Amino acid sequence: MKTTTYFKISVLARWPYLKEEWIEHVLRHPVRTEVQPNGRIRYWGYIAEAGKYLRVVTEPDGETVHNAFFDRGFQPQGER
Repeated sequence: MKTTTYFKISVLARWPYLKEEWIEHVLRHPVRTEVQPNGRIRYWGYIAEAGKYLRVVTEPDGETVHNAFFDRGFQPQGER
């Protein structure tokens, strides 16, 4: 898995419990994607093991992971 320096230094320091397989799952099977104005891509996916939705942000290449965190405010379409 390709990552930015920011991910290696900052994100993993804040969320050391993040698993590479969770991130890869979200990138392969997102329930929603969104392109940010800066070109980075947001992916959301459900992590059954954690019972939460994980947001993964990649660089514009769609492969290099820049950020990842559990998104407490995310609601899949149709749910409230």
